[in-house]
Amino acid sequence: MANETVFTYGAPQLKFGPGAADEIGYDLARYGARRALVVTDPGVAATGAPQRVADAMKAYGVAAAVFDGVQVEPTDDSLRRAADHARGTGPYDAIVAVGGGSSIDTAKAVDLLLTNGGDLADYLNPPVGAGRAPAKPLLPLVAVPTTTGTGAESTTVCVLDVLDLKVKTGISHPALRPVLAVVDPDLTVSQPAGVTASAGMDIVCHALESYTARPYDAFDRKAPEQRVPYCGANPISDMWSERALTLIARSLRAAVRDGGDTRARGDMALAATFAGLGFGNAGVHVPHANAYPIAGRVRGFRPAGYPGDGPLVPHGMAVSLTAPEAFRFTFQACPERHARAAELLAPGLERPDDPAEHLPRALLALMRDIGIPDGVAAVGYTEADVPDLVAGTMKQQRLLAIAPRPVTEEDVAGIFTRSLRLW
Repeated sequence: MANETVFTYGAPQLKFGPGAADEIGYDLARYGARRALVVTDPGVAATGAPQRVADAMKAYGVAAAVFDGVQVEPTDDSLRRAADHARGTGPYDAIVAVGGGSSIDTAKAVDLLLTNGGDLADYLNPPVGAGRAPAKPLLPLVAVPTTTGTGAESTTVCVLDVLDLKVKTGISHPALRPVLAVVDPDLTVSQPAGVTASAGMDIVCHALESYTARPYDAFDRKAPEQRVPYCGANPISDMWSERALTLIARSLRAAVRDGGDTRARGDMALAATFAGLGFGNAGVHVPHANAYPIAGRVRGFRPAGYPGDGPLVPHGMAVSLTAPEAFRFTFQACPERHARAAELLAPGLERPDDPAEHLPRALLALMRDIGIPDGVAAVGYTEADVPDLVAGTMKQQRLLAIAPRPVTEEDVAGIFTRSLRLW
């Protein structure tokens, strides 16, 4: 079979800058919306930002109700509850997500279930779910991130924990991409340092994984109807990833150190957007695949800065914990890209004698500086847990297919074992 010669690129409309959230009513009115559901979580709701967004819509003839019941790190149960709320209080003709990736992903699921019916399991990625594609158009979804990291405002993916299986999975379809991303750096100032660090590492890994992903022209040729949002590294996603890494190098440490640093906050909001525009098309691979079981099987770990009192490994933190070892593993597939990424992420770092160590060292230095835990063991796992973690990772074939080299169970087990402690 011939190799692929075509790559695809998709992105929402984008409105960026301080005060951008005040204009959402105008934008919704252009879509013909008259009643919108604002979806957020209790922590973000407590800042007052979602209600201010809802109130500002009135000037443009759009009424808005606020749902603040989003669960941080959503589950299949929490998404069903959100959809039930929307059904019971609707009808709505637009959805507005104000919050981090959890709020945006919850809004995507609500939109999907409101418009297309069925159960959530019908749409989950195989082999966890049936992988059903939506048959009907979704309502206009406007995504307003208040954290700098997930890139969910740009992507076609909704991520969740399936409680019975103790694994994270997702729903992936182009119809889930928001029609408009409104990125207002002023909304991120209240983000606690721990959230800034975790979400920042999500940006880092989005950029690194899409930059080192299997190239689009290394896949077999697809028929038009077979094309998927994650098509592999390509010239457009490369550009966004490189620019995101440059901004991160300049500002992530500063944003964690001082949440009121407006330049750093602006840089990180832009970096999150750029990385989302990159990985939302190229895809992510091993660190994200490993993160799903790390987050899904958590027993007792609780990070600082996050609402609630249940066990939680935040997504960006979970992604970062195996990233140094994952990039040691992928180095041989594209050494020059790993070296270039390390130079962008840590421009002042001395090059090691072993070029395979360059990117891991850049990551480890950053992770230590911003307070990321020292490996998978630091969030509650032991070597005895490795087989279950591997099993969870191997369910993420949509992501592992994007890795620049084949990934076996033995490879993943080695990455987890070497990631129990990082320094």
